[in-house]
Amino acid sequence: MSAITDLPDRFPDVDYTRYTNRQLAAIPLAVLAVALAILAVWYVTTGVPVALGIEFTGGTEVQIQTSDSQAQVESNLQGLDPTIQPVAGTNEYIVTTQQTDGVRGAMTNNGYEIASFSETSPSFGGDSVRLTLIGLGIAFVGMSLLIFLLFRTFVPSIAIVISAFSDIVIPLALMNVLGIKLSLGTVAALLMLIGYSVDSDVLLNNHILRRRGDFYESAYRAMRTGVTMTLTSIAAMTVMTITASLLAIPLLPQIGFILVLGLSADLMNTYLLNLSLLRWYKYEGVTR
Repeated sequence: MSAITDLPDRFPDVDYTRYTNRQLAAIPLAVLAVALAILAVWYVTTGVPVALGIEFTGGTEVQIQTSDSQAQVESNLQGLDPTIQPVAGTNEYIVTTQQTDGVRGAMTNNGYEIASFSETSPSFGGDSVRLTLIGLGIAFVGMSLLIFLLFRTFVPSIAIVISAFSDIVIPLALMNVLGIKLSLGTVAALLMLIGYSVDSDVLLNNHILRRRGDFYESAYRAMRTGVTMTLTSIAAMTVMTITASLLAIPLLPQIGFILVLGLSADLMNTYLLNLSLLRWYKYEGVTR
């Protein structure tokens, strides 16, 4: 394995020859293990691997108009155990609670004008959970089959599948740590992460396995495109998350935040875990 110190304008400036495959893979595998442990503990203690939003448990979301402060609204509605989000630039609040009985009455009794009202029954929420799991499973299995058909070799294919799996598991674990519940927005973000992950991993695999040139030259060519693309997406999602949060736009803050977490994990998984597996495959593994 030759060093790449003579590569002009290389990006990013990392000399992979200084690290063994085990050293490269250790960090992403350790992070994945911690994430799986968090999900396992959450499942044992709550019965589900990640906290569910009202779309999946049932509940009520109400947008109210009032001159009261957020603290006053929380105090007046404390019996509902609500989550309250102010709508920027207005005197409105979005109140979310897992209760369905007596919510409208609580609003009117406190003199709040209801701008919008939506309710999800627990039975419908249970159906949504099943459909969501089926959808995520079909998307992931379909992606895995496509990758195996594309590369037709085990190690490069399983490297992409493991990276994509980790890109989903890490944000799920962080959702539990940060108190973010699974919602329609976060599910959409997780589905999008599958596509983002496969895109960057396939780019790296194609450059290394199907193009001429030294392993490291091919890897760095892929990184110039892949890292730039991912960092640009992270920046765009960060701006979207901040803007949507300030304007209280539904779903977009959750989608953007989960994508930022997942894309950050994807950088680690693609250019440490996937790359280490590809290097082992090319120099030490069975290549035919």
